[in-house]
Amino acid sequence: MSQETRIIEHLETHKTITPSQAWSLYGCMRLAARILDIKRNHPHIFIETTINSQGGQRHATYALIGNSD
Repeated sequence: MSQETRIIEHLETHKTITPSQAWSLYGCMRLAARILDIKRNHPHIFIETTINSQGGQRHATYALIGNSD
């Protein structure tokens, strides 16, 4: 099963995913790139939210909000 498929299934089940979750669960080091691939290859709509951690690092959280069909 591809990382794209696993990420889509994760989002359908859990609604959101972070880069650290993608890495630990699916070995995906570049979640933003996989989300871009999904947007190009599948009719899904995402919300991207940038989170600032306490350590000053920023990361995105992706949420699946629907199908563009």
